Order: sequence, then C-alpha cells, then structure tokens
Amino acid sequence: MTFRARLFALFPTLWLLALLACLLWLVQARTAWPLAAALAIAYLLPPLCFRLHDAAWPLREGRSRIDAPGYSPWWGSHQFQVMYNAFPALESALRLLPGGYSAWLRLWGSRIGRGVHWTPRVEIADRSLLAVGDGVVFGHLVACYAHLIKPHRGGLVLYVRRIEIGDGAFIGAGSRLGPGARIAAGTVLPILTDVGVGRRLGAD
Repeated sequence: MTFRARLFALFPTLWLLALLACLLWLVQARTAWPLAAALAIAYLLPPLCFRLHDAAWPLREGRSRIDAPGYSPWWGSHQFQVMYNAFPALESALRLLPGGYSAWLRLWGSRIGRGVHWTPRVEIADRSLLAVGDGVVFGHLVACYAHLIKPHRGGLVLYVRRIEIGDGAFIGAGSRLGPGARIAAGTVLPILTDVGVGRRLGAD
C-alpha cells in the first residue's frame, strides 16, 4: 500500500473524531454553532473531499489491479464513503426528506433524475457512479454496487463501471445491481433480482 493510500485510510477515523469533538462542544456551548459544524462534517466534508480527490486522481472505470504497486484512485474515493456503510442511519435520514437523498448523490457526482423514490434501506456503495432517470422507484433493501473485487492469477482485480437506470424503472425489493448494470426505461425488476456485471435488462 502506498503512502498516499495509507494517508487517505485515516480519513474515516479523523471524520469520526471531528464529529465527536462537535458533540463535546455542543454539550458545553449554548449556541447552534456546534450543531451546524457537526452537520457540515457529517454531510458536506466527505463529498467535498471526494470531489477534490477526484480532480487530482480521477476515478476511472474499467479493470485494474488494486494490489499493484501504484496508487488506486478507487481506494481513496472509497475512504470518503465507508463511514456511511458503517453508520447507514446517516443516509437513511436523508431519504426521509423529499429530494434530499437525490441531492446528496448529486453532490458526489451521480446523475439523478426528478421524482426518484428511495426507500430508507437502499444501499449505494459507490455514490458517484449512478445514472438514474426520472421517476425511478427503488424498493426495500435494493443494493447498487458499481465496483467488484475478485482474486485473479494470484492478485486482486478491481472492476468499476457506472450503473445506469432508465426513466420509470421499478427496482423490486431486495434486488442487487452489479457494476455496469443497465436497466432500460420502464423495466420492472421482480423482487430479489440480481443483475450481474455489465448485464442489460429491458429493451432500450
């Protein structure tokens, strides 16, 4: 692991410490500033850091060796998001606000249409790698994974590809979409449907 990778791996810990510091400040202070700072750290700092990281080391789609000697931009981008996998309630709260979660994903760089319905338990592993059309419905416990890591010839291969979902698609409860999955407009995925790597469903 490169020095840069080790450095970015510290981000989740520093983020958590900053949040705890805000909570201690909130206990002692009598103003709204600690709460405002905590919300900014919780929801604005990670996507801002991600955007700066992506400007310096762009996240490229395709195959790569994550265990290669050089730096993997995906690794760094993942460190800015891993906290939300550890504390999913942070994102679930955003889904209670009309348009809140869609706006959140746009902060990361995803293309999200209008009138998208997210149930509270949807899981998005790669927040910058979604293209979702208008009026899409995500059922309970839907998961979208735009990356895949697997062993190959004694090493680890990383595959990254944007997930694309057309207008008016319905993603049934418990469905899982892999990297490069493409769901055509108006497609209805039945409950517990798995859409594998690069697979296309529905008529374009």
